[in-house]
Amino acid sequence: MRRSVLVTGATSGVGLGVALRLAGAGFDVFATARDEPKARKLRAAAAEREVSLRTVLLDVADSDSCRAAYAEVVAATGGGPWALVNNAGIPLVGAVEDLEDAAVRQLLEVNVVGAARMARLVLPGMRERGAGRIVNVSSLAGRVTAPGMGWYCAGKAALGALNDALRMEAGPGGVRVAVIEAGAYASAIQGRAADGLAALAGRQTLFGDMYRVAESALRESGTRLPSAEPVVSAVCRALVARRPRHRYVVGRQAKAGLLADALVPVRARDHFKRVAMGASEAHPVVEYAARRWCTPW
Repeated sequence: MRRSVLVTGATSGVGLGVALRLAGAGFDVFATARDEPKARKLRAAAAEREVSLRTVLLDVADSDSCRAAYAEVVAATGGGPWALVNNAGIPLVGAVEDLEDAAVRQLLEVNVVGAARMARLVLPGMRERGAGRIVNVSSLAGRVTAPGMGWYCAGKAALGALNDALRMEAGPGGVRVAVIEAGAYASAIQGRAADGLAALAGRQTLFGDMYRVAESALRESGTRLPSAEPVVSAVCRALVARRPRHRYVVGRQAKAGLLADALVPVRARDHFKRVAMGASEAHPVVEYAARRWCTPW
């Protein structure tokens, strides 16, 4: 029997790449989309690649939608998926004091609670079979914080903590849990974050200059960021490895950023990050270095 994998947030970026690659490798893929028009585009992408997958409508921020989607997968697999890839996520940028509670709750509901909810649904079936995989797609932002990204980083840090707890709790039942922590890569998330910054910059705020600089950097980043292919490869390795790593750090930027965050003194680190995000001025050489090292897009 083919191993089945449920992939959330599968209509673009990493989720789409993972769903298509796994389908091409012979997995029984259940790829989720928030609505039927996006599901049709997903099926069209699979047909173009000449691979077969099944689409499931899912909004991870809606508990009823999660239960309905999982029930559909259970009915199709006779007990639930062998693996879950928690990839669904949304951006939220802005200073802590500029972001409203509703936006913060939505971020945490999608990026943290939704991932935990999906894990809670799939774990009983995995334990019953004595085998399974859960791969949580996070980012460098979960371990390196920057000004203007406090809540987004907090959500990714929370996902990392939940991943570690799940790994210890689910391991004895034969379920392997891993997290993917990637640096910046080309994605639609940059455009969505830039739109959010533009809206914030139009308000009366102390951080207007920072938002304008960060928005410009985000829109420009799409022309130079690497593709998501290494992240897709890391997710697939975590799924097929006999003994997957607990944590996959993907990309030179992520590895360098983690090392620098550990070694550089706090005052210097904070200054570089403020410069990178446009919150402080500095010599052009310092600005260039800061944006190449610190910007977590």
